[in-house]
Amino acid sequence: MATTREQAELSRTRLVLAISALAVGGFGIGTTEFVTMGLLPDIAAGIDVSIPSAGHAISAYALGVVVGAPLIAAVGATWPRRAMLIGLMVLFAVGNVASAMAGGPLTLDAARFLAGLPHGAYFGVAALVAASLVPEGRRAKAIAGSMLGLPIANVIGVPAATWFGQQFGWRSAYAAIAVIGLVTIAALLIWLPHQPPCLDATARRELDALRQGQVWLTLAVGTVGFGGMFAMYSYIAPTMTDLAGLEARWMPLVLGAYGLGMVAGIVLGGHLVDRSLPRSLVGSLVAIGALLAAFTVAARDPIAASVTLFLLAVAASIQVLALQVRLMDVATHAQTLAAALNHAALNAANALGAWLGGLAIAAGLGYAAPSWVGVGLAAAGLCILTYSLALDRSRRRASVPTPTPRP
Repeated sequence: MATTREQAELSRTRLVLAISALAVGGFGIGTTEFVTMGLLPDIAAGIDVSIPSAGHAISAYALGVVVGAPLIAAVGATWPRRAMLIGLMVLFAVGNVASAMAGGPLTLDAARFLAGLPHGAYFGVAALVAASLVPEGRRAKAIAGSMLGLPIANVIGVPAATWFGQQFGWRSAYAAIAVIGLVTIAALLIWLPHQPPCLDATARRELDALRQGQVWLTLAVGTVGFGGMFAMYSYIAPTMTDLAGLEARWMPLVLGAYGLGMVAGIVLGGHLVDRSLPRSLVGSLVAIGALLAAFTVAARDPIAASVTLFLLAVAASIQVLALQVRLMDVATHAQTLAAALNHAALNAANALGAWLGGLAIAAGLGYAAPSWVGVGLAAAGLCILTYSLALDRSRRRASVPTPTPRP
């Protein structure tokens, strides 16, 4: 018979394996999200279209994320969460197999849309499952662990898949990513404990999250405030080559620094968010704004730019984690939908930031201008966050009963 200590150790091992299974799925999703960018010339040549036309596959994936997150989370609210995660990975694998088999631009766009559908719902449900496996005071660390696959994908998965696609054809990259989906399904079946369904959950109840002002305010913080990061990062390659004078062959190292910063930020964020969610939200958003301002100067030196980019990735990852936990808190009884919407908001931030940063460049303001756009967006996000937290404080004060004076 196992001793209490042996049981505790077994429990810790099972927890690590369960969260690792969730992270493997995030690794696959992170890889498929960004590998298209690295293989765009190969894809364009393979389906005989221009590079801008092939780039529609990137937009199709992002559209799939935005559509799939609320739709799947609401429809699947009554499912056992492990079954839902497995179903999402099946859809993920099918979408990537379809991408590998696409015969032309329309079928490729449809396949990428399909592959994007499970993205937001997977991360949202994975966060809820991870939080349910640990005590309340450790939930941010558990959620961070479930999200760790995404930044690791930027460091390892995307470069490896891009190289694989360049060596063996772009279709092989999507096929390999589909295999990651199958590995995730096996890991979830073996390592993740059974997750009972929420008996009182309904699609209508999940959609009630959209009636809550704090949910919309938190999503606005993510869309506007985090959009500042994408305003700069969307144009990082020409910024580094034109402003910093960096040779294009060194760009993988710069992107690697960003990926390492994401890993560090997720790990650090797990500790900080568990200590204080409001301070983590405010502090990381202030740091993003300050570092974007610093980047306008640092971008003229490759080393300074790379260090600043690393720190920006740290702050951005803390912000993403904090927003995930915040949405779970403010959604009360509609956590599945709210948790999934975080990634829909981040994709909206990507579109908003890239668009506004592009307008600044098109206006002839130079490649430092998107960073200043980012500063403005971060400041706007901070204003929204300040208002949201002030509402929280007002409601807490209002809920405290007024003491009855003694006669």
